[in-house]
Amino acid sequence: MLSLHNPFPTTPKPSLNLNSSTPPFSTTFKPHFPNTLKPPKPHKPHFTTRTQSLLQYNRKPQLAGETPRVVVITSGKGGVGKTTTTANVGLSLARLGFSVVAIDADVGLRNLDLLLGLENRVNYTVVEVLNGDCRLDQALVRDKRWSNFELLCISKPRSKLPIGFGGKALVWLVDALKSRQEGSPDFIIIDCPAGIDAGFITAITPANEAVLVTTPDITSLRDADRVTGLLECDGIRDIKMIVNRVRTDMIKGEDMMSVLDVQEMLGLSLLGVIPEDSEVIRSTNRGYPLVLNKPPTLAGLAFEQAAWRLVEQDSMKAVMMEEEPKKRGFFSFFGG
Repeated sequence: MLSLHNPFPTTPKPSLNLNSSTPPFSTTFKPHFPNTLKPPKPHKPHFTTRTQSLLQYNRKPQLAGETPRVVVITSGKGGVGKTTTTANVGLSLARLGFSVVAIDADVGLRNLDLLLGLENRVNYTVVEVLNGDCRLDQALVRDKRWSNFELLCISKPRSKLPIGFGGKALVWLVDALKSRQEGSPDFIIIDCPAGIDAGFITAITPANEAVLVTTPDITSLRDADRVTGLLECDGIRDIKMIVNRVRTDMIKGEDMMSVLDVQEMLGLSLLGVIPEDSEVIRSTNRGYPLVLNKPPTLAGLAFEQAAWRLVEQDSMKAVMMEEEPKKRGFFSFFGG
């Protein structure tokens, strides 16, 4: 009689017990291989370190402090990147899962809506809300890309504020955002106008934290030092600094102050360092912030890291860059 014999005997498959302390790749299980086949080479788990690092950096940051956190982004000097920082940090916070309301407090010279690509959707402003012409939720412009990000403009372009508008009116506005029916936002970011006049005083009045944007040049540092003193006089003690438009090649050539020099001059905690990037101009003209670019740029990644530190109220440390030794030529032997 012809009998069928399986030359490859089957072995029971190991069951994976999630509650057991034994690892799934246990040495107690020894599969059987026939003589005609060679056993495969043992697989080394080379991915352990990489997996741990991915899990560490892919976690959601823990929100520190009481919500909503009212943060004013200021500098004193114009053209250093306050509005760019507000747009990119605000959208980075929204991408991390936090609800954000960005307030453009620059009266008559608003630009935040242009950088976000929302200029055609701003129908009402805070002035109409105070006059009773519309509700607060009608003045809030929700971003279509990230629904947890909203924009609120103080006034329309080329318009003047009423005489009674000041810091108390902005405090009332922030309190209204805290007590609205949809829920209080996690972050209220105020884009402060340039200078230290009445618009600056109005913008910093409801804030509890401040992000000072500066560039590594002496004119910007002088204004930043002056603004730091005004913020401390207003009772804002949590002040962090973002150094924008940093060029490492000029720092190595001693043509630009290093981030460490800037931090020593101002004496502030460092929130982020943004490198010089030509993509900033392209993203501004398109109304598409840097943090949404694919693939991300160096400046966009730096803004995302700054937003991460802002959530956890963390800071970074600047290190001294070692200069490359100069190449000595043939005539250096003769003192050339």
